[in-house]
Amino acid sequence: MSLFVIGDPHLSFGCQKPMNIFKGWENHAQRLEENWRAAVGEQDTVVLPGDISWAMNLREALPDFQFLHRLPGKKVLLKGNHDYWWTTQNKLEQFIQQNGLESVSFLHNSCVCAEGFRLCGTRGWLFENGQAHDEKILAREAGRLRLSLDAAAKNEGELLVFLHYPPVFGREVNQPILETLLEYKIRRVYYGHIHAGGCAFAWNGCYQGIDFRLVSSDFLHFCPMEIKKSAEKSTLF
Repeated sequence: MSLFVIGDPHLSFGCQKPMNIFKGWENHAQRLEENWRAAVGEQDTVVLPGDISWAMNLREALPDFQFLHRLPGKKVLLKGNHDYWWTTQNKLEQFIQQNGLESVSFLHNSCVCAEGFRLCGTRGWLFENGQAHDEKILAREAGRLRLSLDAAAKNEGELLVFLHYPPVFGREVNQPILETLLEYKIRRVYYGHIHAGGCAFAWNGCYQGIDFRLVSSDFLHFCPMEIKKSAEKSTLF
């Protein structure tokens, strides 16, 4: 049983949002499915850190969830900035149960244990404009990350953090998120959100002792990336 990650599938089976207008996104759902089936087994787990569907509500999102459900493995979803369909945890769980989508679950103020890992995370935020509302959102997202990491204390396994927004991008640093990661001694972080030319400024490597990896779909050529167990395990908890 293995753990994989791939972000930003940007599915739109239930709404009109073609991605082929963007370079490199031609037939991306078909390519994603082919690569997924070639790499992922039924007993594996795949984390999708945000921008799952362009749908505006759960009704529109249903075909996208059905597409994911038909793919092998268990799927753990996080919220992205374009996931307007995202709602309360209770409504999300009811949606999954009512539509027989039992291979799908959500990471939201929680920890999910899978394949010997403890999976934690939240959406995050980019402090691009420095407005007052950005500070509030940043504080809220850092708090949600803490809730997720605190929930991991009851379990065992290497800690991994998944975010939609990058904590480090070019010369910009999201200090509240980074400080939380450092406080909890996180060693590996996976994030999405960045596409096309922005990938040149994405951090892929070690920053203040944390290994950051960009996992947006186009950056990974629509092929889920396997996460191997680390020889150095997290010392938290």
